[in-house]
Amino acid sequence: MATVGTVGTVGTQRGTRRRRGTGTGLLLVAVLTAGLAAGCTTSDGPPDDGRGTTRESPAQDAPPALAVKIDNAPAARPQTGLDDADVVYTEQVEGGSSRLIAVYATALPESVGPVRSAREADLELLRQFDRPLLAFSGAQSKLKPLIEEAPLEAVTPESEPDAYIRDSDRSAPHNLFLRPERVMDDPPGEAALTTGFRFGRPPADGAPQNELTVRYPAARFTFTWSGAQDRWLVSMDGTPAVTSGGERLAPATVVVQHVTVRPSGFRDFLGNTTPFTETVGSGEATVLRDGRAWEANWKRPSAEDGTSFTTDSGEPLNFARGQVWVVYAEAS
Repeated sequence: MATVGTVGTVGTQRGTRRRRGTGTGLLLVAVLTAGLAAGCTTSDGPPDDGRGTTRESPAQDAPPALAVKIDNAPAARPQTGLDDADVVYTEQVEGGSSRLIAVYATALPESVGPVRSAREADLELLRQFDRPLLAFSGAQSKLKPLIEEAPLEAVTPESEPDAYIRDSDRSAPHNLFLRPERVMDDPPGEAALTTGFRFGRPPADGAPQNELTVRYPAARFTFTWSGAQDRWLVSMDGTPAVTSGGERLAPATVVVQHVTVRPSGFRDFLGNTTPFTETVGSGEATVLRDGRAWEANWKRPSAEDGTSFTTDSGEPLNFARGQVWVVYAEAS
């Protein structure tokens, strides 16, 4: 079970798929107006600027987002490319440890990784996007048919060998990295982010918050507010999380989303049951932005929908412009 602890007072671009994979997705080419790159925006804005479309207002002919399954074992750190992601999701895996899914739409880093294996819950999470590219390395044999049937395009070392590289300075399996420019010519743009998130000015209330920690059985994430950077500084397992260049990972908004985490029908090679994180449904959440915290309610009616967040009074809860981290914590 995940637990939460707190400290404090309480132009035009072309997004082009460079080549096909193994038949799990379609080639999508379109021209659209791109938004601002993640992490390079300000917190304030209009009450709702429309960033993050939902299925009720789909982005027609938008190129697909790129999702990458990223290793989060201590030996995999520092990861590359996380600071360029628009959204980073954290999830429990076998043994109570964690993995990450980074989603890219407004910027493509030179390298992303280390890349690791897919899980069943990833397929439900990614249904909110329109046939996204999913980069991963390996999956259980019983899961592979489900991946092939899912509305996404698998980007693996087998389907796209030129898109991956091994880092000789790291040991396997923590040394496989994706080169996104080998699978996409340009970032697809904000229209690919069909998350349901809204961006703009925050509600009037919100409790001052300095720090918040989410604990998995064998992992923990801590987010500490930096007024100087106007961002939440990330720590993993008690250690500052940094880029390959040594800079702190620092999202503008952090969402601790309380969800059901149940056993799936899959196990790892050691016999540990793979958790399934249910991201469809409704529940409670805590949203951090601007050095404050809001208790919220989340709702995702179906896998094809994005996730909406509202205050207890039913007011839409806008996020700060910039990168969003969504931490899936097991509901008590």
